[in-house]
Amino acid sequence: MIAGVDIGGTKIAVGMVDASGRVLSRVECPTDAERGYREALGRIEHMLRAVGTATGAELSGIGIGSTGPIDPFTGEIGDVSFFPTWRGENPAKDLARIFAVSVATENDADAAALAEAGWGAGRNRKRLIYITVGTGIGGGVILDGHLYRGVDGAHPEIGHHVIDASGPACMCGFHGCWESLAAGPAMVAWLESQMPKEYPHAANLTAKRICELARAGDALAQQAVEREAHYLGLGIANLVTLFTPDAIVLGGSVMRGADLFLDRIREMIRGSCRFVPHEKTELALASLGEDANLIGAARVWYHRFAEEGGTRA
Repeated sequence: MIAGVDIGGTKIAVGMVDASGRVLSRVECPTDAERGYREALGRIEHMLRAVGTATGAELSGIGIGSTGPIDPFTGEIGDVSFFPTWRGENPAKDLARIFAVSVATENDADAAALAEAGWGAGRNRKRLIYITVGTGIGGGVILDGHLYRGVDGAHPEIGHHVIDASGPACMCGFHGCWESLAAGPAMVAWLESQMPKEYPHAANLTAKRICELARAGDALAQQAVEREAHYLGLGIANLVTLFTPDAIVLGGSVMRGADLFLDRIREMIRGSCRFVPHEKTELALASLGEDANLIGAARVWYHRFAEEGGTRA
């Protein structure tokens, strides 16, 4: 059976995943990146052995999905802000040595795209874009059943295509990137910039809380939601115009409030995508739930090694 390893900025999850995408056993721990890569590798090894014991299944391969830049061919970690001292480390190579099995690696957003295409809301779609909206915006692109890569295997940074060049500064160094306008923190930042001193809900604001307030009738939160839907719609409409995929699958923590955004997003697509058959692009919500990245990590292995020479989603 195949194990998935989801390496995130705050936690590492490990699970055994069967060939239909079901998680049979899982454990997780804090990433604690400051304790060093070797210590984290030891915890991953321990968790892999634990989930194998729990399922009673023989480990036959490992798929890794990791946040930030990671080379999908060599498995080497790049410059990741969440664990900067891990640059140059290679969990794929190390786990292959420890367990004597084949290991496949992808960026976590690409991994989730593969999972939704193979086992989730995008199943049987040849052309799919998966978008995750949370603390940032990321995604993966499936074209004709293949995971799209740029030069040198580069992962498409869809969260950093520019929506408004006069917009807010982005962590990448430019202004008005989609992420800086439509990720969860952007909702919070905008509302905080607009709220009066006596605003009663100022404490502990999050995107989730803003959605709750909007549903309860708070006028300022409703404005924040409308702004969020507008910028989400602009970015998605751009992708529809560029790719005209069979489906766009939306996931991530912000999209738990999707009922507040979808009508406006569809309106933006209808108004902006007049030169492509946009009505044939389905807008769907991710279906794999909280374990999407973990399932995606396992899907990386199935995609690489188990299906049609490892080339199809």
